[in-house]
Amino acid sequence: MATFLYRLGRSAFRRRGLVALLWVVVLAVAGGAAATASSAASSSITIPGTEAQKAFELLETRFPGSSPDGATARVVFQAPEGEKITTAEHKAAVGEVIAEVADGAQVQQATDPYRANAVSPDGTIAYAQVTYETSPFELTDATRETLKEAADSGRDAGLTVEVGGDALSTIPHTGTTEVIGVIIAALVLLVTFGSLVAAGLPLITALVGVGISVTTITALTGMLDFDSTTPILATMIGLAVGIDYALFIVSRYRAELAEGREPLDAVGRATGTAGSAVVFAGLTVVIALAGLTVVDIPILTKMGLAAAGAVVLAVLVALTLIPALLGLAGTKVLPRKQRGERGAPDPAAKPGAGVRWARLVLRRPVAVLLTSVVGLGLIAVPASDLQLGLPDDGSQPTSTTQRRAYDLISEGFGPGTNGPLIVTVDARDSDDPQAAATRTAQTVGALDDVAAVTPATFNEAGDTAMITVIPASAPSSTATEDLVHAIRGATGGPSGPDGANVLVTGQTAMAIDVSQKLDDALVPYLALVVGLAFVLLTVVFRSLLVPLKAALGFLLSVIAALGAVVAVFQWGWLSGLFGVEQTGPVMSLMPIFLVGLVFGLAMDYEVFLVTRMREAHVHGETPHQAIVTGFTHGARVVTAAALIMISVFAGFIGSSESMIKMIGFGLAIAVLFDAFVVRMALVPAVLALLGRAAWWLPRWLGRLLPNVDVEGERLQRELDGSAAADRPETAASRP
Repeated sequence: MATFLYRLGRSAFRRRGLVALLWVVVLAVAGGAAATASSAASSSITIPGTEAQKAFELLETRFPGSSPDGATARVVFQAPEGEKITTAEHKAAVGEVIAEVADGAQVQQATDPYRANAVSPDGTIAYAQVTYETSPFELTDATRETLKEAADSGRDAGLTVEVGGDALSTIPHTGTTEVIGVIIAALVLLVTFGSLVAAGLPLITALVGVGISVTTITALTGMLDFDSTTPILATMIGLAVGIDYALFIVSRYRAELAEGREPLDAVGRATGTAGSAVVFAGLTVVIALAGLTVVDIPILTKMGLAAAGAVVLAVLVALTLIPALLGLAGTKVLPRKQRGERGAPDPAAKPGAGVRWARLVLRRPVAVLLTSVVGLGLIAVPASDLQLGLPDDGSQPTSTTQRRAYDLISEGFGPGTNGPLIVTVDARDSDDPQAAATRTAQTVGALDDVAAVTPATFNEAGDTAMITVIPASAPSSTATEDLVHAIRGATGGPSGPDGANVLVTGQTAMAIDVSQKLDDALVPYLALVVGLAFVLLTVVFRSLLVPLKAALGFLLSVIAALGAVVAVFQWGWLSGLFGVEQTGPVMSLMPIFLVGLVFGLAMDYEVFLVTRMREAHVHGETPHQAIVTGFTHGARVVTAAALIMISVFAGFIGSSESMIKMIGFGLAIAVLFDAFVVRMALVPAVLALLGRAAWWLPRWLGRLLPNVDVEGERLQRELDGSAAADRPETAASRP
């Protein structure tokens, strides 16, 4: 591996103009393809194999034209204090609003609240249900503007008018906070390298990789039905790993230059050694992201594969474009005062902070180990109260019209009206479909926590009925979840009344099924990812205990990160500091996303830091000396890489999309824990306690495993052999 990458780096260095031009052409082609793509991002979540999804597909088939996946809006009206919404004046105002909404493009139906029995018992609140022919992200700006203007006309008439539902949802976008994250990353690079050129190279190459990734995803959105958050996730991951991977190669190149090597040889050695670590670090991230396919939720699969593609691009850019740009930069990557002093280390130089820290850990390994484990354990305590759910209007900030509409519905009709359940009765094989639907409605109506059950609505064929059930509790409550399970248990599912097939769907039931499926998939996913990465790290480090230690350290990081997420987003601790206006259940997708992404990123630091220790140990140093050497060369760079990742991820906390905000916070805090507690404290403490046993590998296993030479031992022997062969020839040629 190291030898191949050594040659690749030298080749890119020599052909730097051509390599740089090829990447610019790829970026331009991807950008052109994205500019001509017109398909909107997907807004639907499908969960194959779940009851809610089966019922949803049944409704699409049996009730053609109903557009069950279309956008919806609830226009909620409240009369002025002391007045009724049922007065003639207010009825006329409501009617004008509904007529204005109904005249809008893409509207399928807008109900009259007075005819649909959508007036609160006290007569002060009413709502109109609006359905559209297309999904939320396919609605035009004109359609949304019509809806907003209609609401404004109702307000002008003296009513309180708020709009809920997903019709006002827009594609999440990046903002100034993400730019601030990149600026902080640039400052960290500048401080780390002390050279504007060296600081700029990782940023340039990371932006090239992210640009190609995001434009490619945009171009393929219509064909592959990508979700709207997919390009943001690819940007988040691509930026972080792109900067880090380039950082490690540039840092190693500078170290080789400082030892007196010529730029061509230095770039080859840097690509062969640090590049090998980049390849295997990238592989662990790709394994973690691609492993999301085992969950069998298409949106997760596509997001994971798209982000994995961004990581692959980041690796390719680091291995080819970085050597090419280093060829253009030459020795300018070094601070000006060091360019003339290469190869002459200062014997009086003081040990760096990384060396001093490593020596401290070696003197007190047990104390450092216990402090780290206990500290992360305390932070992880809130994770025991983890509650999962999917976001709805109730999780929106109180400043939004969606949240105000949600609260008005709860006030006037009860909280369960915000999350009605749709009970589907497939009576095609029943002798009496009408009786089957009636019995189902009676059975459901007798259950606890049911506020109302509407009469069955049949399709044209008369063989399928829809029954709307209004829970007494809020959509995200455990009582509503229990009700869904109770309905499924009481109606008998496929063997319902009179042979009918009874299924429960709706957004609330869909959210419950998503959470359940993710819960069921978490352990197999964790086993798959950790298992594959364990094998990969065993090959890289040729050790059994080092990969085991890496996996256990990751578990500490991810559980502590989940604890922090629960404390901020569910309990509300420091919520104002992070811009969390509304607390609630943690998003169902969050734990499995956090596990996958944090595992991949955590292994980055493990590979980068420990490979330097492995390299020193292979070259003859004792285990304790190897730890100090690893920190001598790697601590400063790993610290900079971690600060960069934290800055990039923290930038996404300002996103308008709650999922992106939560993932950004979770990843930032997880990298903080993993880099500075696990990798910089736990790792050296455990390796110090293990001593030589840390690098033990059974001989029979050593013969079976391929030797990928990630530490460059064979490359070094080859280079030393070439140098020895050249010396006699050089001597003979002297005059």
